[in-house]
Amino acid sequence: MTERIGHFLAGARQEGRSSRIGPVYCPATGELIAEVAFADEFEVDEVVGAAHAAAAEWRDSPLGERVEILLRFRDLLVKHRDELAGLITRENGKLVSDARGEISRGIESVEFASGLSTHLLGSFSEQVARSIDAYSVRQPLGAVVAITPANFPAMVPLWMLPNALACGNAVILKPSEKDPSAPIRLAELLDEAGLPAGVLNVVNGDHFTAAALLSHPGVDAVSFVGSTPVARSVYENATATGKRVQALGGAKNHLLVLPDADLDAAAEAAISAGYGAAGERCMAVSVVVPVGGVENELVAEMERRSKAVVVGDPMDPHSELGPLITGAHRARVASYVDRASGEGARVVLDGREHLGSAAGSGGFYLGPSLIDGATPEMAVYRDEIFGPVLSLVHASSYDDALDLVNANPFGNGAVLFTSSGRWARAFQHDVRVGMLGINVSIPVPPGHFSFGGWKGSLFGDLHMYGPDGVRFYTRGKTVMTRW
Repeated sequence: MTERIGHFLAGARQEGRSSRIGPVYCPATGELIAEVAFADEFEVDEVVGAAHAAAAEWRDSPLGERVEILLRFRDLLVKHRDELAGLITRENGKLVSDARGEISRGIESVEFASGLSTHLLGSFSEQVARSIDAYSVRQPLGAVVAITPANFPAMVPLWMLPNALACGNAVILKPSEKDPSAPIRLAELLDEAGLPAGVLNVVNGDHFTAAALLSHPGVDAVSFVGSTPVARSVYENATATGKRVQALGGAKNHLLVLPDADLDAAAEAAISAGYGAAGERCMAVSVVVPVGGVENELVAEMERRSKAVVVGDPMDPHSELGPLITGAHRARVASYVDRASGEGARVVLDGREHLGSAAGSGGFYLGPSLIDGATPEMAVYRDEIFGPVLSLVHASSYDDALDLVNANPFGNGAVLFTSSGRWARAFQHDVRVGMLGINVSIPVPPGHFSFGGWKGSLFGDLHMYGPDGVRFYTRGKTVMTRW
């Protein structure tokens, strides 16, 4: 009998009343392994009401009690890291080593939020007028919604939950319907850590469920991570009803290689950042830009390294590239290889022909693809592919390469490989992206910074987790007193 995955409401798993369900597959085998319940608008209405009731009590809990719960939750995450990683790999398909790393990055956000006493410090000014003092405080919003993607089913919820809960809000988490087990397990661990029932609820569903949450008048704020078209729609629809919104969208991250760079290091960074997690991450490098005559040597080295990537079972410690999350997504990603060839680029390596032991497994595997001679007009450059496809766009100068990055409608991340402090300084000053690396392949900020891009990669004023997360999940209030 196929497993049935429901919701986590009022501190316990519940099957859900709606008759609508969705499939959950094992990407490594292509097998249907579960069915997940899709909440309808009536269930959404109930859970929003319950969250508001829980938030009214939770906001009055002492800061120290909230911190104690987060510290216990942090210890439980460490204890259950392998269990969570197994759930992620089973439903998402990423390498189990990547899944463990996902939990580790999420733990950073829990540790940051555990410093709540410091993060919520206000300010005080005495005698701003005769016998009048002024001070400021930050207070929770109420019931907030977190809508998270399939590619990081634990880490992205952990970007949102710790700060939202620590600041005194109740949270309704709507994870991806493609890999719902890890988010529910996170909720169970928070319950075990002592979080009061109803303060965190996990509601599974599809875009109809998400739309019901976005339009509900009882929702005070929305955090979202996904593609740019959906992020834009979430932002426009939710803000139209007065909600606070942070919506992180897609990316087209460039890696620039200057003539003075260490080409071995640059090639290795491009391969690991482009093909790691099967390219299904918004900080994946998808465009490599060799500058000023290094293209032939760089392409040759990238081809050699791409051919050496081991495609296989994500539970096998020798595998370096696992399957994509669904068969439909695999077909979409693979189509860009044909389109690139048809538009005039050179297919150096076709991932459909580089499957190794994964061939014939029935899983949603696609090996690394390397496309040389792409141009900004081509679909392989223009679109966010979200898979293991690396394209190279040649630039004759640093200025041309910088213009390429800055003209792109996405602004999530960019990387420069160079041995020159002068060019590194110029790049960090002039590039129009939210996160950048100098000789670093994936510049994802640690938990005490904040994550977010510019341009079409972010809708809203505040980034995710870290200090911006605290600001997003609270409202400022200024008080003036005379006694």
